[in-house]
Amino acid sequence: MADTEEGTAEGRSSPDPAQAEDPLFSKLDILLFSLIIGMLIYYFMNRKKTEEADPEFKRLPTVVTPQRETSFIEKMKKTNRNIVVFYGSQTGTAEEFCGRLAKDAQRYGMRGMSADPEEYDMSELPRLAEMENSLAVFCMATYGEGDPTDNAQDFYDWMQETDEDLSGVSFAVFGLGNKTYEHFNAMGKYTDKRLAELGGNRIFDLGIGDDDANLEEDFVSWKEGFWPAVCEHFGVEPTGDDTSIRQYELVVPTDINMNKVYTGEMGRLKSFETQKPPFDAKNPYLATVVVNRKLNTVGERHLMHLELDISGSKIRYDSGDHVAVYPVNDASLVNRIGQILDVELDTVISLNNLDEESNKKHPFPCPTSYRTALTHYLDITNSPRTNVLFELAQYASDPKEQETLRKMASASPEGKSVYQSWVLDAQRDILTVLEDMPSLRPAIDHLCELLPRLQARYYSIASSGKVYPTTISICAVVVEFCTSTGRTFKGVATNWLKNKTVMDNGHKATVPMYVRKSQFRLPFKASNPVVMIGPGTGIAPFMGFLQERAWLKEQGKEVGETILYFGCRHRNEDFLYQQQLEEFEKAGVLTQLNVAFSRDQEQKVYVQHLLKQKKEHMWKLINTDNAHVYICGDAKNMARDVQNAFHEIVQEEGGLTHTQAVAYIKKLMTKGRYSQDVWS
Repeated sequence: MADTEEGTAEGRSSPDPAQAEDPLFSKLDILLFSLIIGMLIYYFMNRKKTEEADPEFKRLPTVVTPQRETSFIEKMKKTNRNIVVFYGSQTGTAEEFCGRLAKDAQRYGMRGMSADPEEYDMSELPRLAEMENSLAVFCMATYGEGDPTDNAQDFYDWMQETDEDLSGVSFAVFGLGNKTYEHFNAMGKYTDKRLAELGGNRIFDLGIGDDDANLEEDFVSWKEGFWPAVCEHFGVEPTGDDTSIRQYELVVPTDINMNKVYTGEMGRLKSFETQKPPFDAKNPYLATVVVNRKLNTVGERHLMHLELDISGSKIRYDSGDHVAVYPVNDASLVNRIGQILDVELDTVISLNNLDEESNKKHPFPCPTSYRTALTHYLDITNSPRTNVLFELAQYASDPKEQETLRKMASASPEGKSVYQSWVLDAQRDILTVLEDMPSLRPAIDHLCELLPRLQARYYSIASSGKVYPTTISICAVVVEFCTSTGRTFKGVATNWLKNKTVMDNGHKATVPMYVRKSQFRLPFKASNPVVMIGPGTGIAPFMGFLQERAWLKEQGKEVGETILYFGCRHRNEDFLYQQQLEEFEKAGVLTQLNVAFSRDQEQKVYVQHLLKQKKEHMWKLINTDNAHVYICGDAKNMARDVQNAFHEIVQEEGGLTHTQAVAYIKKLMTKGRYSQDVWS
């Protein structure tokens, strides 16, 4: 309005009578300007009211907490640390190794801190050169098809894109992987190579951990060489202090408000009572079990199909995605630990980090009870690692048992051998260690500090989100076998799921879960042929694929050849989803159903044998018809044998050398036409 009034004033002051009769702005111009200004005022006033009325906007400043330090350099300076250990971890092992290295630094007169690269600005890495006697260590796990873990993705992207000079930055890398996978230890190898390319100073050789063999032994052996290299590099000597170093202190609250005590929640207190999307690893959804049936009627094994109701959760999933479930430890095992250690398990406690500057305030959600910690938060069924045995040794009153524990925790050949045979081969967990060493009676709070977190278990979803948007299906085999000590070992998650049945009174059991996205996807064009190879429970994602191909066919879409290679032991025992598969075949959705029954004849027959029997057709599919190949199941033997079968098919039918055939399949992988969803 000011501009309009000013223009009118100029018109009135002009000596030219023509200008007085024909002003600079017409009435229409003035009206339009007024309207525009009015709308702008209304917009800004209305936006202000909306911001005041919407509590979500008011909370925004508190979500991005200014207290959290995103500069690890400033944090190191402020807390007088000279070693930072970063971890790329998907299941918690790399994070655990990282914590052990940071803790070990004290034994060498240095101070270390454990750090999640997702929480810090990793572009500050070059600034580490500013700090005297500083070192960055990276414990990097490889995930999926040679990918970084979720929390290391941004750091990986930075390494790829940056051209920063890391001169003066000392570093060392330990990689965690599994040699049965195609891209073994890819992230550890890349981190080590890239940091050196950028000018970093590698002070110790890359450590290669293999979970298919003995990851713990690999790490301990690497540490044995790593620390002397650190001492030599910085000119320091070990303190010689091998006493236990506590990271957390026990606090037993006297005035307890039970509404503020964690009872199994992963993140937000009472999140299981008031569910709020979005649902993820820290905020799982409590899905109701609507179906839990045994798939086989004969045989010793228990093969099961479960369906989880996700109605109203806003969870979306696609065929090929994974469902993560948070299992619960067997109550009888928890009670037995409490009995052996003579503790009241319902005591409410809090374990508080002695390092007040640490982002990790507690080892698990606190305050909580010992019972809840041992039931929901701690892994009590896997074999304890050597660092746990070392820390527990002080509690053994029998000198021989103490010596054995310390020996198993050492890097000596004899110690490694005893640990391998007595702990790993015998599959002793913390309970059986306590039972077989009667003088070992640790403080339960220290035990809870040392045990690793109980991790979510991932299952390939056995349904299609397009066909069944409100339910997620799981196909699994219950793990149960006898160990060399005569005890029965039961898999935590599968035995827990097995007992998730609908109660007589109509109350349905629930499972804390979330969906993890996958790259295991049907081709964009439905007309592309698909070849699915999935023995045993590897059939799971292909049930979703078949449901989706059937749905596309019903929509009138052109659907290409759909071929399945399934394998099991016996036709009458573990032919999973036999009826559904035969119905898919009858309806023309499944073009070919090839089943290898490995033990129904004298000579074992597996899926790779059936593949080679139809090698001419298979070569035509992948070389001419643009088929997509999918493999799901065991990585150690099946996936490798199937890949070798494809190498032979390509070599024989394509007239290539073995080297060329290997390169051919690798190219299919790069193009996304040879996909694997495998586990070991």
